Amino acid sequence: MQAKLREKVEYQREELNNFIVDSLQDSKAKDIVKFDLRNLQTPPTDFFIICEADSVTHVKAIAEHVEKDLKVDFHLLPANTDGKNNATWIALDYFTTIVHVFLRETREFYNLEGLWRDAAITEYDNE
Repeated sequence: MQAKLREKVEYQREELNNFIVDSLQDSKAKDIVKFDLRNLQTPPTDFFIICEADSVTHVKAIAEHVEKDLKVDFHLLPANTDGKNNATWIALDYFTTIVHVFLRETREFYNLEGLWRDAAITEYDNE
């Protein structure tokens, strides 16, 4: 019974993450990367999904698109959002997955990829 529950939870996580990536691709986000943090010591969450945009307007539009899609299709709202005021880095916290939408320069400055380089990484094509 416990194994089946674990499989179901894992499937739901992957389904959510795949949906988020699809939503990011639909909104023309660039350089999408997923970090699986579960095997690291004391991770802040299970997954980070990171992407970038060329303008503040595009950062806002991407974050709004993901929020809308998850609300409509999953009936899911972020537990917390941060960064909407200046929109150089917007974080959407969906408990097990945190979505980071960066302005390109801000992503390079904070370098989350370098910070979490020990995680399992999946890169996605720009569409």
